[in-house]
Amino acid sequence: MDFLQNNLIYAIPALGLVGIIVMLIKSAWVSKQDAGDEKMQELAGYIADGAMAFLKAEWRVLSIFAVFTAALLAYSGTITEIKGVPMHSSWIISISFIIGAVFSASAGYIGMKAATKANVRTTQAARTSLKQALKVSFTGGTVMGLGVAGLAVLGLGGLFIAFLQIFHVTNANSVEMRTAIEVLTGFSLGAESIALFARVGGGIYTKAADVGADLVGKVEAGIPEDDVRNPATIADNVGDNVGDVAGMGADLFGSYVATILATMVLGQEITVVDKFGGMSPILLPMVICGLGIIFSIIGTWFVTIKDEKSNVQNALNLGNWSSIIITAVSSYFIVKWMLPETLNLRGYEFSSINVFYAIIVGLVVGTIMSVVTEYFTAMGKGPVNSIIQQSSTGHATNIIAGLSVGMKSTVIPILVLAGGIMASYHFAGLYGVAIAAAGMMATTAMQLAIDAFGPIADNAGGIAEMSQLPPEVRERTDNLDAVGNTTAATGKGFAIASAALTSLALFAAFVGIAGITAIDIYKAPVLAGLFVGGMIPFIFSALCIQAVGKAAMDMVQEVRRQFREIPGIMEYKAKPEYEKCVAISTKASIREMMMPGAIALITPIVIGFTFGPEVLGGLLAGVTVTGVLMGIFQSNAGGAWDNAKKSFEQGVMINGEMFYKKSEPHKASVTGDTVGDPFKDTSGPSMNILIKLMSIVSLVIAPYIAVKAVAGEQRQEVRKEIRIQQKTDASGKVIIDTLVNTTDTLTH
Repeated sequence: MDFLQNNLIYAIPALGLVGIIVMLIKSAWVSKQDAGDEKMQELAGYIADGAMAFLKAEWRVLSIFAVFTAALLAYSGTITEIKGVPMHSSWIISISFIIGAVFSASAGYIGMKAATKANVRTTQAARTSLKQALKVSFTGGTVMGLGVAGLAVLGLGGLFIAFLQIFHVTNANSVEMRTAIEVLTGFSLGAESIALFARVGGGIYTKAADVGADLVGKVEAGIPEDDVRNPATIADNVGDNVGDVAGMGADLFGSYVATILATMVLGQEITVVDKFGGMSPILLPMVICGLGIIFSIIGTWFVTIKDEKSNVQNALNLGNWSSIIITAVSSYFIVKWMLPETLNLRGYEFSSINVFYAIIVGLVVGTIMSVVTEYFTAMGKGPVNSIIQQSSTGHATNIIAGLSVGMKSTVIPILVLAGGIMASYHFAGLYGVAIAAAGMMATTAMQLAIDAFGPIADNAGGIAEMSQLPPEVRERTDNLDAVGNTTAATGKGFAIASAALTSLALFAAFVGIAGITAIDIYKAPVLAGLFVGGMIPFIFSALCIQAVGKAAMDMVQEVRRQFREIPGIMEYKAKPEYEKCVAISTKASIREMMMPGAIALITPIVIGFTFGPEVLGGLLAGVTVTGVLMGIFQSNAGGAWDNAKKSFEQGVMINGEMFYKKSEPHKASVTGDTVGDPFKDTSGPSMNILIKLMSIVSLVIAPYIAVKAVAGEQRQEVRKEIRIQQKTDASGKVIIDTLVNTTDTLTH
């Protein structure tokens, strides 16, 4: 036990390394599976090549951004003091930023590479059984989950050890430790910056292709989804990988890192006497998330089914619940072993057992968010059925129903989040809120495995359709795909919940470093900042949705041109020019992702340096509230529309009559799904990165604007009121004593 106490810090990156090793083993297993016949492999090759072409184009642009930003950070790190107040940063923050950016891009690449291998192998497995198809697709998703979590823990843990040595940290509450953690924020900034562009760019790509393929293929030409004759079908399948896999991988990598970092920043403020040199509050989030990788690996063992009639959703839920329960139980022993009996953060005293309760709150909030999201987006549930019923009266009522479902779906999650914030704060103050987010993120590897399974199954169905395989193959992949739609929606709900708690923890860290004690909305500039912050998610969403619309128009025109100018496509006598549709999505996504990204990065800097930290705090509050609401609304509305459309493939009963594909209600549902596509896969899931990235940028600039806010000196005013005291003498005459003091200003 003494050995473990003395070397616990080295166990953290080791746990990340375990995740990566298991990921490599599972990736090798997927690669060994049968990839099907020559035609299937050819189609899968088109998808893999298109996905890689997009990533290379994206990386070329982002590398320029990364170098420029790293140079600015390096310069800021050389500033040692401003107006006599010392800065606690270093030029090494630029190296930290670049490593975070590279790891984030690598997390997306690992997921995309695994998905493009697993998709065609899932199609081939579906020719034999549903059980084998689930095994291949879920193992492909597991590669992504373990890759993301493993890289995050390895990167954070490894850099933290390196910075402790570089800055000669000897005490947990020293200036050197503060410098080490501030430099570590560069890692999170790099991760979230790349995640935003990957999520927005990937979302624009996938939805431009999807909308274009649907509008011309299904609505105008009347051919099935993923028909090989549709020139946009390859771009559509590529989009599933670059948006839902690479984008989501980078997204949750950023969330994972930001959550741990926010807890570390707050933990550094806690002075404790423990067995780890006073570092237990700093190390705890990394230990929990590192062990969460192991518990997620155990959870994957439970994801299996017996036969064709088994419920795939139940199998995934069993794996998810297993990892959550193991994490909850083990957290008790970890907390009791690591933390001293009492802790104090900013005057709020709490016990170690209360920290455990806060972790449980985080796990419960994450679980409830997933369950609620599943209810609002799953086939067969009331919300999706209400959209189906209203599709019978046309396209407009379908849209009205979907919007209503999305808006109603915000109520329970927001109440749960509010309750979670209050409960975790009650148990352990601001540290409790942060550690609750870390507890929620501990099972990220499992959450991502379940999430990535969906796009893999979707691609598998597309390859089955394009290869014209027997109907039972498509039935099996559709079974997986329908569950995948729900798991994708629950994954987005989980990501939004984690972003809300993480942003609050980052906000608390920002307030501490910026040197402010409160955000007073009674002040006009702060209230103005609150309103501007509330507006940003709207303009951000508008730009994302507009980008999808523009690119989709280009896609529609290209698909129409090919149908018109290339004779024989509809008779299977000519091959469509898939690469031209891939190029349209690639160029549009790279071009259109720049403005939303600039808003997230530049706004906090402009507001912070112009108006100071308190107004910036108001801005962050506004962004967080409306961003969370917009994210939940858009993701759930889009997911519900999608599954309403898919329900017609199995047949639905409306007013006593059965309706199937190509019926008028089905056409209305296709319109709803088309509207919901950019909601659920572009702007909606980008909200969580938006609010986290703005919080992290604010945290990075906090020391510089804090100096401006206090004008170079920390001043404290002591005000004394005039007191009038009445006394009477022996004869009853009133004596008035007046004590007058002027306001004193103490400078230190």
